[in-house]
Amino acid sequence: MPVPSTLNDRYLLGKFPPGVPQHADGAEKYDWGLTRARVFLPRKYSIICCKMSKHVDSIDAKVMQRIQSQGPGWVFTPADFADLGSRTAVATALTRSKAAGAIRLLGRGLYDVPVVHPVLGLLWPAIESVIQALERKEGIRLQPSGVYAANLLGLSEQVPAQVVFLTDGATRTVKVGPTQISLKRTTPRNMAAAGRLSAMLIQAFRSLGAVNITPQRIARLRESLPAVERGKLLQDIALAPEWMRAHLREVAQP
Repeated sequence: MPVPSTLNDRYLLGKFPPGVPQHADGAEKYDWGLTRARVFLPRKYSIICCKMSKHVDSIDAKVMQRIQSQGPGWVFTPADFADLGSRTAVATALTRSKAAGAIRLLGRGLYDVPVVHPVLGLLWPAIESVIQALERKEGIRLQPSGVYAANLLGLSEQVPAQVVFLTDGATRTVKVGPTQISLKRTTPRNMAAAGRLSAMLIQAFRSLGAVNITPQRIARLRESLPAVERGKLLQDIALAPEWMRAHLREVAQP
């Protein structure tokens, strides 16, 4: 079994234990069914009870349908279901799904669809998936920085226990399994190119330092990054420190 080459690849390798239902795409997933209990009330309350039950069941079904459509490895928050019902109804649906084992609670208000690898067992979600869930929930931007940014670009083999993301939101720490994700509020200049290759490369170079940006590392970037994306680096070169700009030009060369 090959070792996953990226954080996202880890979800493409595993299969669930025998007996778990299979879907059309070949990926084995959890049983999304929910256990329902019957409640017997006096006749005068039966109409209200039935109407309420149908409403709750409808929200439960819609929530699970959305989760199932995303598949294993998806990280989400109650905000991803705000259009389906009230905050209380969505929270109740998620609580039932968690009790049924269909989803896992990672932290306060943060869930995922757990993935089981045949060798490694139960996996923690990819950091990128957690970040995307936080961005959707809070309407903020998050930019990889430090050693983590260098690792994503293949410039460092070091995998930090604590990864740092720059943000235009509040400073805080999110813990997911053994990994701590540190969100650090920064200046608008550092977030100007958030989400683009240039921003990640600037943060990675800053982490390495000028003396460690070697010809070998430049060559590795030129080989691994698409020419079209490398060419876009020059659009944001003014956001980089002066000492870094020559290195960015080298990477951007056709």
